[in-house]
Amino acid sequence: MDKFAELLRSLIDGQTLIQLVFGAPRKKSAPCRKVTLRPLTLRGVLHYQAEYHYEKKATHENLTAADAAELCLRLLSEEFKQANIFSREADYQVLAARPEKPKIIKKPPTKTMGALSHDQEKRYLIPEGRPCDFLIRLGVMTRDGQVIPKHYNKFRQINRFLEIVSDVIGSLPNSLPDRPLKIIDFGCGKAYLTFALYYYLKILLGKNVNIVGLDLKEDVIEFCSRVAGDLGYDGLRFEMGDIAEYDDTACADMVVTLHACDTATDFALIKAVRWNASIILSVPCCQHELFDQIQNDLNGPILRQGILKERFSAILTDALRALKLEEHGYDVSMIEFTSLEHTAKNIMLRCVRQPDAENGPAGQAEKARREYQALIDFWQVDPSISKMDGGA
Repeated sequence: MDKFAELLRSLIDGQTLIQLVFGAPRKKSAPCRKVTLRPLTLRGVLHYQAEYHYEKKATHENLTAADAAELCLRLLSEEFKQANIFSREADYQVLAARPEKPKIIKKPPTKTMGALSHDQEKRYLIPEGRPCDFLIRLGVMTRDGQVIPKHYNKFRQINRFLEIVSDVIGSLPNSLPDRPLKIIDFGCGKAYLTFALYYYLKILLGKNVNIVGLDLKEDVIEFCSRVAGDLGYDGLRFEMGDIAEYDDTACADMVVTLHACDTATDFALIKAVRWNASIILSVPCCQHELFDQIQNDLNGPILRQGILKERFSAILTDALRALKLEEHGYDVSMIEFTSLEHTAKNIMLRCVRQPDAENGPAGQAEKARREYQALIDFWQVDPSISKMDGGA
């Protein structure tokens, strides 16, 4: 371990480290499957960001140089059997099946040092400096491709959304000779993300898509329709209507519902499941339904505090939605998504329909069904998502 510690110290002291990746957990049951470390500058000071990869989430931690070195030594000696180091001078593969005597293999460098600023670290799917027609038309970007400063948060959020889409795009049907991919965005609002989705799938990836944005506000629908027409986005249309009453007999390959209020999210999820949508991306908002229903004597001290009851009601609502989706054949991950409205409601349900979901592992569906029933019995609630099973 002394050789690894010496190498690590030279890379950190010389500020030549680009990335360090720990893999091959020592225990098969270890919850953390991989850890990556990279340098970044925070307020002008060099730090290192550790990213911990779990089965369905990733967490981050910013560390000083000394803390980063200490973390790396512990990870290699206790948690992982391998590390891959990328630096400006060379790459290194560290094999530590026996942590007291790691084998270090030196190789020519393969990565280059990029900008370290936290604000410049992302390589966006829609990059700054390259004119993008819908962003220009919606006032986010100037004609020469520069993001207008007051809209920079929105620019980052649009790219965050596309990043999430890119992670699951492989679950959409590969070949549809008789029709385009059908995507519905329930509660599209001003449609920044609806336009972004069309731009990414149609313009950048060249997919044959038909996207519908649905909203209740007539002036918003008129504006978005005019912009889509001006841009020549023939596969994108906007309609005024209520999610609960929306009736489209055609299938939907992907359903997006971002900040649909209260039970509108449930109606959107129910329709998506009935259409056998391959992908559902949902960011719920203002979950009020269970607030007036939830009862439990044991947890009375929590429930009589309004702010705690409100937060817990939201958590329970999303947990029940996830279980109901799992019961119907979806793999569900809850991830952070920073909303365009800068709201604290920033949990996204990322749902991917599993292959052969109708005939898939019965045990998983049954487990989700039992857990769902146990929760609604314990908290004495009757959520709208229960209608997914065919109720009125």
